[in-house]
Amino acid sequence: MMKYDYLIVGSGLFGSIFAHEARKRGKSCLVVERRGHIGGNCYTLREEGINVHYYGAHIFRTDDKKIWDYMQQFCEFNRFINSPLANYKGEIYNLPFNMNTFSKLWGITTPQQAQSIIEAQKKHLQKEPSNLEEQAISLVGTDIYEKFIKGYTQKQWGRACKDLPKSIIRRIPVRFTYDNNYFNDPYQGIPKGGYTRIFEQLLEGCEVLLDTDFLKHRAELGQKAKKIIFTGTIDSFFDYELGALEYRSLKFEHECLDVANFQGVAVVNFTDEETPYTRIIEHKHFEFGTGERTIISREYPVSHHREIEPYYPINDVKNQELYARYQALAQREKNVVFKGRLGAYKYFDMQDVVKSALAYTEEELGASS
Repeated sequence: MMKYDYLIVGSGLFGSIFAHEARKRGKSCLVVERRGHIGGNCYTLREEGINVHYYGAHIFRTDDKKIWDYMQQFCEFNRFINSPLANYKGEIYNLPFNMNTFSKLWGITTPQQAQSIIEAQKKHLQKEPSNLEEQAISLVGTDIYEKFIKGYTQKQWGRACKDLPKSIIRRIPVRFTYDNNYFNDPYQGIPKGGYTRIFEQLLEGCEVLLDTDFLKHRAELGQKAKKIIFTGTIDSFFDYELGALEYRSLKFEHECLDVANFQGVAVVNFTDEETPYTRIIEHKHFEFGTGERTIISREYPVSHHREIEPYYPINDVKNQELYARYQALAQREKNVVFKGRLGAYKYFDMQDVVKSALAYTEEELGASS
């Protein structure tokens, strides 16, 4: 019955990189994917000559040249720099928070003026921040918090900022320069031709079963390989026997428009609480498209349930304690390992997933020749 060395559940970044590296080392892999396409949340769908980031904006960035060079094997990245905008009740501001933002917000021109305003606005906090609201104000003051953080965050998480842990906002990108580049990483861009092309190369030579829910067929599929790499939710593997871990989810509305340019930038964040969506993404701007039509996606935060994709783990004390109990169950599994953002119950940037997948590959199979 054991036809494969590895059964990999999920064709996202972790599973696909491990499958690729295992195949390079002569191992056989079966990849089982619940959805009807490969690539997980990085999947791009080509429509109207535009590569649509179907599950939200994915901008690859890293400060690690080894990771950048590794990804360059599979694609050429363009020179896209993430410079999103904030729309607060129709007013447009630059992100990340920088001198362009401060100049429009306060009518000032120098870094010293901006720093003085922020320091004055957070003076009332006399103790260590105990929640997200206090943490945000301690970093950027009350004006920026009220206009750009409070409404957006409460939409995103479905809770008041006072009821969210401060760990969600450990740091906020603030620059006292006129620089709209959101990331500091020296390497960043979008793969020319979309992300799906990368996954097609990563999974070349592997058998892939789409539209296949491993958990519904585990008795049959679990017998096909010596070891299982499970990148789904760890609580679902154990049939939620200790309870369900909590997530926030997203809903996307994609729309094709008969205009060449809808908003002039790839990403606009809507930071007031009244607008029901958090972002509008205009996909053609990721690859400098020039066609006569455009495709936009509105991104709505929604409550998570088991029938929809989980996105953001709610890493409060209660959920971390529950995850630790699931980890204890996982350690008893002899031929199953739990990997990726869902297996680790942690939000990862793409570069972190790549690093994690390569590190595990070397641990499991040794360095590539």
